[in-house]
This record gives sequence, structure tokens and C-alpha cells, in this order.
Amino acid sequence: MTSFKVTVPASSANLGPGFDALGLALGLHDVVEVQVIEAGLKVEVFDAGAGGVEDVPTDETHLVVRAIRHTCERLGVRVPGLHLRCFNKIPHARGLGSSAAAVVSGVAAGYALAEREPDAEAVQLAAEFEGHADNAAASLLGGLVIAWCEDGRFSAERLTVHPSIRPVVAVPGVKSSTAATRGLLPPQVPHPDAAFSAGRAALAVHALTCDPAVLLPATADRLHQHYRASAYPATARLVRELRDAGVAATVSGAGPTVLALTTDGIIPGSVGVEGFVVSELPVDPVGVQVTPR
Repeated sequence: MTSFKVTVPASSANLGPGFDALGLALGLHDVVEVQVIEAGLKVEVFDAGAGGVEDVPTDETHLVVRAIRHTCERLGVRVPGLHLRCFNKIPHARGLGSSAAAVVSGVAAGYALAEREPDAEAVQLAAEFEGHADNAAASLLGGLVIAWCEDGRFSAERLTVHPSIRPVVAVPGVKSSTAATRGLLPPQVPHPDAAFSAGRAALAVHALTCDPAVLLPATADRLHQHYRASAYPATARLVRELRDAGVAATVSGAGPTVLALTTDGIIPGSVGVEGFVVSELPVDPVGVQVTPR
């Protein structure tokens, strides 16, 4: 394929207790148009990351370009030149997997240039950029994913989300850095907290696939959210108020977006959402897609 389009979904990681292990693909998409040219590199960026303080690079350091180069090298593909047009709908640095989506779009493009379908190695290639596979696997595979790493090898399994689940996201205007919020996590946690989160992570898989009635207890967390709360007090407040109102709310990834796992697509009117843009996003069941242009 010498001219094609890559469509990749946003994602929410952790889902409460599933730290670095659970991810959910969401129906908000970046699109990358890829064209092979005779020589050189041309990158155009539209929407998020285009202009102003959010400018992203348009040279070889662009994340999509790096992922394409990395994948092509692994697959033994030589590309004379590339022209990319990146249409970014996923907000940057908000906890919706924008960087993972960029990497996945690059990996999928590399496979398309090699005239191959993404396989299990695609998860490894994408996860190598961030050191964990939750967001990347969700964007790659769609649905709910369980991701893990063993001896440096990343893997993931995709599960089908219960059809009654209707995710809602509340996106604030402020940004958050994954590296900065990870720095707030302690090197060790109490054994009771680890045991609590292990049980709730297992319950979260059951709730998301079989029984949404237990979503509220299934999304309770003691591993990471309260340690990071000082980095985004408005997010912590909204999560707390939603949970007090019976809504299974979590911090989306490293934040500051809030993810509410509902069955009606509604945020209670009693909960204050000032400073957040609230929208319902369906679960994306298929993940990244490549189509000819």
C-alpha cells in the first residue's frame, strides 16, 4: 500500500484498580493519512498539537514517524519517502492515550507498508515506546484489554465489553504529565492495599464484560489514584463526588480526565462539572483500522 488512512481510537487505562494492566478503547479517533513519496519527509498536523503552545514536531522526531521507522526496521521494509497528514481529535496530555494512539497509528502504518496485518508482535512494538501496554493494546485491539509483561515481552488479550456500558469522559482544560504523576507514586504499597486492588481488578474484568451492576466496587482503587490526587485536585474532587453519587468513576490513565462507566450515559445533575467538557464516548470494539485511499 502506497496511500492509505489509519484510524486509531483513544483509550482509558487503569480503570481504577487495573494499574498498567487494564485498558479500554473509546470512540474518539485520530486519523493519519499516509502516502509514500519519492524521497524525504513531510508531516502536516491538524487540530490537537497544531500551532500555539501545543505544537508537535513535524520532523523525524514526530511520534508517528518514529513508530513507523521503528516498525519498518523490525519488518525489514524500506520506504523512500513519506508524506503524513495527522488529524488529531484526541486531546494531548489529558489521560486519553494520545501518545499511545500516535504510536499505534505508526505501527499499523508500518505493517501496511510491509503489506502485513498486525500480529502479536505489534503489541510489543507499540508498548516498547512507553514501557507498558495498556493504552497501546486498547488502541490496537479495541474493546477491553488485559495487558502484561513477562521477561521484557509485552502481551495483551482483548475482551468484549458488556453492551449496556456507556462511558462518559469529563475532560478539563489543564494538562497532566504521565512522567510527573508517576513520580508521585511510592516505591512500595501496603500489602492490604495490594490485595484489595488485586481483588478489585479481577472484579473489574467481570463487571465490564458480564455484570455492570458491580462496576462501582469493581473500580475502587488503592494503588495509585490517591497518591496522585495532589496533582489534579479538581479531578480528585469530581471522581469523589461521582462515586458518592453511585457512579463508577475513575481517573483516566494518568489524568486529569475523569472516566465514568455508566449504563445510561448520564452524569447526575447534583455533581458539579464546572471546568470540564463532558461527553459520552462509546466503546470502540475494533481498534486501529487501515483503509486504502
